Amino acid sequence: MRRFFPLLLLLLSPALARAGDLKAGAYAQDITPTKFPISVNGGFADRKATAANDPLHARCLVLDDGTTKLALVVVDSCMIPRELIDAAKALAEKKTGIPAKNMMISATHTHTAPTVAGVFGSEPDAEYVKFLTQKIAEGIETAHKRCGPAKLAWGVAEEPNQVFNRRWKMKPGVKNLDPFGGDTDKVRMNPPRMSADLLEPAGPTDPRVTVLSVMTPDDKPLALFANYSLHYVGDLPALSADYFGAFANSVAAKLNAGKGFVGILSNGTSGDCNNINFMAEATKTMPGERCRLVADAVATAAVKALEKAEYVTNVVLRSVVTEIDLGVRKPTADEVKRAEGILEKAKGRDLKGYEETYARETVLMAKYPDAVKVPLQVMRIGHLAVVAIPCETFAEIGLEIKKNISVLKTTCVVSLANGYYGYLPTPAHHALGGYETWRARSSFLEVQASPKIEKAVGELMKALLTK
Repeated sequence: MRRFFPLLLLLLSPALARAGDLKAGAYAQDITPTKFPISVNGGFADRKATAANDPLHARCLVLDDGTTKLALVVVDSCMIPRELIDAAKALAEKKTGIPAKNMMISATHTHTAPTVAGVFGSEPDAEYVKFLTQKIAEGIETAHKRCGPAKLAWGVAEEPNQVFNRRWKMKPGVKNLDPFGGDTDKVRMNPPRMSADLLEPAGPTDPRVTVLSVMTPDDKPLALFANYSLHYVGDLPALSADYFGAFANSVAAKLNAGKGFVGILSNGTSGDCNNINFMAEATKTMPGERCRLVADAVATAAVKALEKAEYVTNVVLRSVVTEIDLGVRKPTADEVKRAEGILEKAKGRDLKGYEETYARETVLMAKYPDAVKVPLQVMRIGHLAVVAIPCETFAEIGLEIKKNISVLKTTCVVSLANGYYGYLPTPAHHALGGYETWRARSSFLEVQASPKIEKAVGELMKALLTK
């Protein structure tokens, strides 16, 4: 049952009656690398990009209610480690005075961006890591300098036709092999389309497009921050911002926005969702066409979400943060020994296939600490709550937060925010198995991580009432 009592308290809070001179500034900082070739992650094997199909950006939005300043940044990157994000926040704090705890920096999860987080066959490009850190801070600084009088509105629409759960339960008797020599998985990620072995999707999708619109006092679009739970599209070669970049262009056109407008699309809870309809045949498209089609559909929903929106200048801005300790799923001595044997046989050549790739991950995971500190954040922008989780979060976790945990009617959950701690399945999904649960640097948190995170988010929500 939804908890309306905290929401009622917020609506009656005297703080909401406080008059303020709202200001906002936005800037799309170019973060396209200047040197090629460069490592690209997002696959099991490393790839090298020799050019960029379209520019990459760190899209920055700064809000100021006269008392509190917030910075929301969405970066065209697959995943960004906490160390890089913390360094960028520290630089930006020195440049702007905005407290690091009031900044949220997330990755879009485009699979065509330079490597800054080590996973599978790709390792960070040290020169680009330094470059990206500085550029994110510069983007926040520029957005801060551009702050001027503004008004805000928020809303929600749905685009259900672009999201599909990619984890499928298979019919009894179908073996699903894992890279550790087992065959007990009950689900398969990205199974063959229209296969007779498909039973049903293992989880839901979240079709909501949640939007924060920023306008100047004379009704000119300044920025639009949106959230949608779709992994990525991935139909462009070389480096690309994927459909996240295409969305920025599409929504600008639909709003007839002028120069300087910044469209921003953050990744929601899409850890188990993508753009493939497994019950239909694939349609042939040209490179980039699918990205544009998806971006246009999401941008259309974003504009629709604002049809009845009421813009206000009297809003309260807040940010609450916490860290929680979560256990790490580490390999046993026997599992490490098996992995070392596999790597020994592959010595002298590039690793091939799941088994060899995960053997390396197993050896690396053995060196991980027994527990890690995971940062969590909730921002309040008027009656909009923005929840930040540093994982590839499953859709049903986002749905649970929106329906039963948030104290605000309008809520979005941003994944891959403020760090990278791999996939976040529910305990039930851990029991089902499948790629997203396979232990690696891409999935290592304890089985009970998601309920612990949900509980901590609930506590942060309560803190919004008293802060």
